Amino acid sequence: MNIFDYDAISLANAIKSGEITATETITQFLTNIEQQNPTLNCFTTILTDQSLSQAKEIDEQIAQGQNPGVLAGVPFAVKNLFDIAGVTTLAGSKINAENPPATQDATAITNLRKAGAILIGALNMDEYAYGFVTENSHYGATPNPHDLTRIAGGSSGGSAASVAAKLVPITLGSDTNGSIRVPAALCGVFGLKPTYGRLSRAGTVLFSSSLDHIGVFANSVRDITVVFDSLQGKDERDPVCTDLAPELCQEILETGIDDLRIAMAGGYFQQGAEPEALDVVEEIANILGTKKTVTFSEAERARAAAYVITASEGSNLHLDKLRSRPQEFDPATRDRFLAGALIPASWYVQAQRFRRWYRDQVRTLFKEVDVIIAPTTPCVAPPLGQETMIIEGEEILIRPNLGRFTQPLSFIGLPVVSFPILQTHQLPLGVQLIAAPYQESSILRLAQFLQQKLY
Repeated sequence: MNIFDYDAISLANAIKSGEITATETITQFLTNIEQQNPTLNCFTTILTDQSLSQAKEIDEQIAQGQNPGVLAGVPFAVKNLFDIAGVTTLAGSKINAENPPATQDATAITNLRKAGAILIGALNMDEYAYGFVTENSHYGATPNPHDLTRIAGGSSGGSAASVAAKLVPITLGSDTNGSIRVPAALCGVFGLKPTYGRLSRAGTVLFSSSLDHIGVFANSVRDITVVFDSLQGKDERDPVCTDLAPELCQEILETGIDDLRIAMAGGYFQQGAEPEALDVVEEIANILGTKKTVTFSEAERARAAAYVITASEGSNLHLDKLRSRPQEFDPATRDRFLAGALIPASWYVQAQRFRRWYRDQVRTLFKEVDVIIAPTTPCVAPPLGQETMIIEGEEILIRPNLGRFTQPLSFIGLPVVSFPILQTHQLPLGVQLIAAPYQESSILRLAQFLQQKLY
C-alpha cells in the first residue's frame, strides 16, 4: 500500500510495528511536498530539519521499546496563524512577516507533539483569516486539488487542500464563520469545528475572539477523532478554553447511531443553493431514514449579526495598521476591515444581544433531536478569480456567500463536522452534521456510520 494512502492511525501503527520508520515516513512526505507544492501552493513554510530531527527521536523511542504516542511519527501541518517556535507567524499577512519568530509553539501543536505527531510545516490562508477563498495577494492562491482552476475555499484553504492532495494526513485550521467547513466541503475532506471554547486557541492569531475556533482536517473520521481527543484539555493560556474532562471520542465511534434522533435543517437551509448542494443532504437523509425537518428561527438575521460582530472585532484588532499601512494589506481584506471599522458600536451591542436570543431558540431544537444535517456550501468550488456566482437566478458575491450555511451555526459555537460527498466525475460537496454544544461524540459517531456506508 502506498504510504500516502494510509490514514494517520494506520500510519502510526505501521511505524510503531516497525513496518516503516518515522524517518523514512517523513522523508517520503517531504519529497512529495517538494514535488507538488509548486503547483498546489499549500505550504508557506516547510520544516525539513526540525521534522527529520523529531522523526529520529521517535525511531529511537520505538527502538527502546517505548510508545511515542497514538500519532507516533505521523506528519501534520498547521494553518500559518498557529505559532511555531522559531518561525514567524504570518497569518497570511505581509505585515506580519516583519515580526520576530514565535518563542513557543501554540498549545495545539504542543499537544499533538506529545501524541507523537511530527510538525512538517505551515499552510497558506486568507490574510488574517478573513475570507472563504484562499486567494492571497501576498502568498498566492491555493487551488483545489480536484480541479486546479478552482478555489480550495478558505480561510483554511491550505489546510484542506494539503489533506485532499495527501501531502499530509492531518492538518489544523481555524473557523470563525466557516473557515474549516467551507474548504473541507470544497476539497472533499472531513473537517471538524468543535464547540466554541472546547479546544485551546493559545498561540494562534485571533480574527474575532468571540467567534474563533480551532479544528481538524483529515481523510477519515478516526483520524479526526483521535486528533480531537489529543487536543482536549483546559489551558490557562486561553481563558475561553473550558475546564472539561477530556472525552475520549474514539472509544465510542463503533457504538452505532440507533439512539440518535436526526433531522434535516429546513427553511433557510433549503434555500439559496444550487440543486446539487441540497440534493446531497436529501441523499444523506434517505440513507439515515429520516424525514423530520426542524427550522432555525431567524437564521438569516443570525448570519447578518455574525457579520457585524466579525467585522467589528476583526477591524478593531488592526486599526493601527489600517491607519498607518493600508496599502500593505491584501486589498480584499483591507476593504472589509475598513468597512468593519465604520460599524456603529450600537450595532455591535445589538448583534450580541440578538446572539443570546438566537442561542436560546436553537437550544430548544436539541430537546427534540440530537443531530441536524444541512448543506455546508451553496455550490461546488467556484473558479479561481471569479467574484460573483448565480444562485437561483440571482448574481451574488462569492466571498461572503460561500459561508451562507456555516455562519448561523458557528455564531453560537455549535460543534459541526463537514462530511465530504465525493461525487463521481463531479467536484466534491459537504454535508454539515450539527449537534448541541459539547456533543461532539454524536456527530463523530454519525460521521463514522456514514463513512462506513458510503466509503
